[in-house]
Amino acid sequence: MQLLRSLLCLDTDFTDLHGEEMKLLDEDLTYQIIGCCIEVHKNLGKGFNEVVYKDALEIEFKLRNIPYQREKEFTIDYKGFMLPRKYIADFVAFDRIILEVKAIESLTNSHLKQTLNYLATSKLRLGLLVNFGEDSLKHKRVIL
Repeated sequence: MQLLRSLLCLDTDFTDLHGEEMKLLDEDLTYQIIGCCIEVHKNLGKGFNEVVYKDALEIEFKLRNIPYQREKEFTIDYKGFMLPRKYIADFVAFDRIILEVKAIESLTNSHLKQTLNYLATSKLRLGLLVNFGEDSLKHKRVIL
């Protein structure tokens, strides 16, 4: 549990152990993605199935010229062998940020672990876990 907490960042600047202010990883790119999510949630609200939010996000990404891949497959390597099962991330934006979309009552540690597994498999460092199923949009930055 402590490891999971240490991997999460809030969407604000933070300071390191020496009191030096640090910038968030890909802050401007995540700001654009979260802006799309807020726009979708503002227009649709809560209550739709996850796929509806993904469809709306795809439109929003196109409108804002954000490069993305939807349902990007990642192979899983085990001791040099590719497993037959693959991870499928909802979106990869800017070729560097995984966006995992949920439409549920509330996010849990299992959703966080899923995003961490996607990051580990993809070799990417930053993920956004977004939940459209609450009254206001909820999101977490996940860094591996």
